[in-house]
Amino acid sequence: MAERKPPSRANSMVTQYPESRVLIIMTGGTICMRISPEGLVPARGFLEQGMAPRPSFNDGSVPDPLPVFTDPQTRAFLPSLRTPPSTYGRHIRYTLYEFPVLLDSSSISSAGWSQIALAIQANYTLFDGFVILHGTDSLAYTSSALSFTLRDLGKPVIFTGSQASIFALQSDAVDNLLGSLIIAGTFMIPEVCLFFHHTLYRGNRCTKISASSFSAFASPNCEPLATISATGTHVNWSLIRRATSIAKFSIQTTLNTGHVACLRIFPGIRPEMLGSVLHVPNLKGLILETFGAGNAPSGEDGSMTAVISAAISRGIVIVNVSQCQSGFVSPLYAPAGALGRAGVIFGHDLTTEAALTKLSYLLALPGLTYQDIVEQMQTSIRGEMTELHSTIFKHPSPDLPFITDQQTAFTALGHAISDGDLDTVRTLLDADFDLLDAADYGGNSAVHVAAVCARIDILRVLLAKGASVHVRNRAGNSALFLARKLGNWEVVELLEEVGAHLHVEEVEWLEAGSPVHER
Repeated sequence: MAERKPPSRANSMVTQYPESRVLIIMTGGTICMRISPEGLVPARGFLEQGMAPRPSFNDGSVPDPLPVFTDPQTRAFLPSLRTPPSTYGRHIRYTLYEFPVLLDSSSISSAGWSQIALAIQANYTLFDGFVILHGTDSLAYTSSALSFTLRDLGKPVIFTGSQASIFALQSDAVDNLLGSLIIAGTFMIPEVCLFFHHTLYRGNRCTKISASSFSAFASPNCEPLATISATGTHVNWSLIRRATSIAKFSIQTTLNTGHVACLRIFPGIRPEMLGSVLHVPNLKGLILETFGAGNAPSGEDGSMTAVISAAISRGIVIVNVSQCQSGFVSPLYAPAGALGRAGVIFGHDLTTEAALTKLSYLLALPGLTYQDIVEQMQTSIRGEMTELHSTIFKHPSPDLPFITDQQTAFTALGHAISDGDLDTVRTLLDADFDLLDAADYGGNSAVHVAAVCARIDILRVLLAKGASVHVRNRAGNSALFLARKLGNWEVVELLEEVGAHLHVEEVEWLEAGSPVHER
């Protein structure tokens, strides 16, 4: 493995605050543009020129370079900066990796998405979160695509950009980048997100709504995951999705939108127009943007529907999504019902961006049958569509402890974990107090407590509920580190099975020969 060593430098990083590590990946976009005689062009040296001079990005310390894998075999040491302490008593230490060839967002393809996914995978164990700088034209497509290609994700991946360059006098770039950086380094939101104009959205629920406004994106059918105001960051924890399978983080890089087309229905469209698209060589799927709640003309004597039925009989997957930003498709009206009877899949409230990238992802998965794809297109696999639930009425359990707030509940949970009381643990977790996101005064999560107490059955329950193995306490320690330090090897094996890893400082501590229980 090739490795470029860091330069030697004095370190003035003494601080009373813990720090998180975030990797910023610059793919291109308006945010890094400078004016030239030829117009706006990408500017290299974004960290030094765009971020270092600004006090909100740089506390004036002299941090050492951070290791970054620029490809799976090459580790480089890149200059790093550190933010001043945030409202949450934490520094964000970060570095920036610029793609060798910056991507034009209007020309991005699945190859660019794979490049981003591979960069995240190569550096996954080195950082607590990732911020991706990207052009806004196709930002909603990229954030949707990555939400599917990054599987069993356990850390924040936040896409952002800007409508004006960070070097412009009036720009949204600083707010977008700083907000993304603080959220990625402070809150364990293990999703692919899009941050713009003080708002964090789920990446596969967004669409671009303005070419010039700083409020350029919207998520019409899903509330924001978080918002930033003068009082701080407000996370809607009830919406946050977490991986619940016992599996390590992995990526799928064979997604290819070249096999999927998108066609917008319009008044007067002729069957032969639709037919020509459906006969494109190697076409495997079509996203059909229809009127209102999923309506489209059937054509004279059903000729339009006949073209669609013939394509479906050839194995082409056709998904019906609405041209409207808000709402969902349904068989409420006869034209939509006719499409459904022809075999067209109802896309519910999928955005066009999510529908296209999801279908491309499913078509690339090995071993899926046509029926498998049909079923998964109508099922939420990454929170990309609203899940419809039936209302179930039940009496509260008489054994439920009286709980006044989350902290009281977490204290009760800690005692139950320590005592090995699995039933009480289940009761508390089912009581909807957001205990998976809670911590004690030392920043220890429920996973930390279970790891220290070596309660393997309780740890399995926590992981099945989606508890994160990547959270670090105020001392900067992960649950895996504490389990290794105490010699709780069965816990270590389970945590590693689900993708837990030691952070850089923890590895250095162990390599320094500090006391630790041996296997």
